[in-house]
Amino acid sequence: MSEATGTQLTRQSQELTIFHDVAKALTSSLDLDSILQTIMEKMAEYFRPDTWSLLMVDEEHDELYFAIAVGEAAEALKNVRLKLGEGIAGWVARHGEQVISGDVANDPRFAKRIDEATQWQTHSIICIPLRSRLRVLGVIQLVNVDLTQFNEPELFFLQALCDYAAIAIENARWVEKIQELTITDDCTGLYNARHLYKTLETEVYRSARFGYEFSVLFIDLDHFKSVNDTYGHLIGSKLLAEIGYLIKAQLRLIDFAFRYGGDEFVVLLPQTGKDQALVVAKRLRDGLRGTHFCRNEGLNLNVRASIGLATYPHDARDAHDVIRQADEMMYLVKNTTRDNIGIAQRGVMK
Repeated sequence: MSEATGTQLTRQSQELTIFHDVAKALTSSLDLDSILQTIMEKMAEYFRPDTWSLLMVDEEHDELYFAIAVGEAAEALKNVRLKLGEGIAGWVARHGEQVISGDVANDPRFAKRIDEATQWQTHSIICIPLRSRLRVLGVIQLVNVDLTQFNEPELFFLQALCDYAAIAIENARWVEKIQELTITDDCTGLYNARHLYKTLETEVYRSARFGYEFSVLFIDLDHFKSVNDTYGHLIGSKLLAEIGYLIKAQLRLIDFAFRYGGDEFVVLLPQTGKDQALVVAKRLRDGLRGTHFCRNEGLNLNVRASIGLATYPHDARDAHDVIRQADEMMYLVKNTTRDNIGIAQRGVMK
């Protein structure tokens, strides 16, 4: 057997091993970071670039950012962003075509500012787009690879690894989307009742461990049925969506808002005692009093609510009991004044 044939067989064996490792990572984990790390490490092991990186497309800002970067320049790349079309990577992301450049100094697409920012010297570059069916998701970039050893078989192998990376990213995004759909109410965009109890259990555990309080507001819209009866369910759904938005807008980033079902909502206020929660409840009550809904539909609806408030651990010691206490206080308001707040152990607000 000639030395060239032996080398070729060794490379093929290495490729098969890498394909096996990458396929195993893809099928054994849904953790995108670990899958991409495996793919990039295997790629580096095979091609031995000076530096290599994975740039992801930020569609909202039309930019590329360095999701993974390895090599001496890696730290300096953390906060660097490229506009789509800028540099060779930006060109590849925009056009969805690969670029192999053995002399970047004479390539008009090359962005010198990246080398200036990293104090690095790029001589050659291999840039491959990560394509889904509809768009470019990112770019894999290998810097200063020995291009004398880079031929058609190597390009085919690199493209296959890039396809694996694109599959991993697409799968992870679908999983994320499915998870969102399972915990989100499609009418209001708030979390649903299924997610409420899971979140509450977590909050009970956290609050018990660290000695925190938390409060729950149970909100039931007054006379909502008459809106459906008068204007129909489409207007009813639009009204619920607008009220969901109003509730969310009144809360902090650490708070949670849920559509419990029908015209009922629940608000979870972590690290919040009864008096602070009462401030939030009043703000929601006053927000509803002062807002007219469905104006784009030519209506001017004003809806009020009966609100119940309970606080952990003073009113209840577990997730179901704190909801029950808040619910009971809401019904106390519903059966007396409406458009008011009921507070556990204090009664209806005067």
